[in-house]
Amino acid sequence: MIQHTLTLLRFTYKKLKEKLTVSDSKKLFHEQFPYVIPGLYKKIVDEMLVELNLLNHKNEFKQDYLFCIGLTETFRELTKGYKPDKHLDILFESLCNSTNFEAKAIKEISQKSQKEFSDKSSKDILKLLKEKSNSKLYPSRILNLGIYIVISNSQDFEENNEIGMNKMISDIFEELSLSTNKAEKDIGIYKSSLSKMEQAKELIEELRIKDKKKDQKK
Repeated sequence: MIQHTLTLLRFTYKKLKEKLTVSDSKKLFHEQFPYVIPGLYKKIVDEMLVELNLLNHKNEFKQDYLFCIGLTETFRELTKGYKPDKHLDILFESLCNSTNFEAKAIKEISQKSQKEFSDKSSKDILKLLKEKSNSKLYPSRILNLGIYIVISNSQDFEENNEIGMNKMISDIFEELSLSTNKAEKDIGIYKSSLSKMEQAKELIEELRIKDKKKDQKK
């Protein structure tokens, strides 16, 4: 019965373009990814799924190259250390499929676009961003992080101190007519999440080593 319902949901969504609720997306996701997600990554996966579902409801939203970079790279960074790592491709595909995004297309666009921006200065990157962004960019957390990732990979980004880096980021967001306050907030939360993830992984590893030593003493 459940399988039949999910099949009908897919058909209805794809053929009649009705919007799936967050609950519908979660059902589809768990059907496509029938594996236990390690506790450390459950919240990340859930937040990504909800965010993608909500973005897909926005009529103004466009799946542009910056969104593709933001999604693939933040997923890659936030799932570092995920075990088994062979599940990561299926996990990404399930997130996309259950929210009506095409995982393969997103990965291809991301890879191609990142190559275009590689080995360039921040000035050249800004010029290319303006050239490629023909229409008004739809502001989203994922898009903001896509821009941040592109900027942070520029040749001269790490030549600056933290103040210089922040100014470079703010200036580019202003040039693109995007909210610098929203960008700073999104980037700050993302960096904090990465830091917390690293700390959590280190703690888990420490506890694992302690437990191993205890077992050896028995």
